[in-house]
Amino acid sequence: MSEGPVGWRTPEVDELLGAILRLETAGEAAAFFRDLCTLGELHDMAQRWAVVRLLDAGEHYASISQETGASTATITRIASWLRHGEGGYPLALARAKAAGTRAAADRALGAPAAARHAGRREAAARTPANAPAPAARRGRG
Repeated sequence: MSEGPVGWRTPEVDELLGAILRLETAGEAAAFFRDLCTLGELHDMAQRWAVVRLLDAGEHYASISQETGASTATITRIASWLRHGEGGYPLALARAKAAGTRAAADRALGAPAAARHAGRREAAARTPANAPAPAARRGRG
């Protein structure tokens, strides 16, 4: 899906995406997004993500609206992007499910979170702050 004749992937958007990809922890992401967004914008994005997860779980629009406060028009628009968008929602859902599965396995094995991500942090520390994200992390080949 497209949002009008003007392309959405501007250099500024790409810079923002790169900045987000270089954040390493939930705390860093929270601080960045709180600085970047108004509380209303954060609420709206969180609400959309909640709607996506509930749609993926097979919930009906009316129950999603009641649970999240999103209008059925918003839910319909999100469902359309989930089915026909750029593929970001399905990718993020799959990664969230995989992360939940890994986290459960790590808890069962007693592996601390810091040990699981040490290699990624060390690699990031060696990467200059203005370097583009690796192709595998950008999702583009």
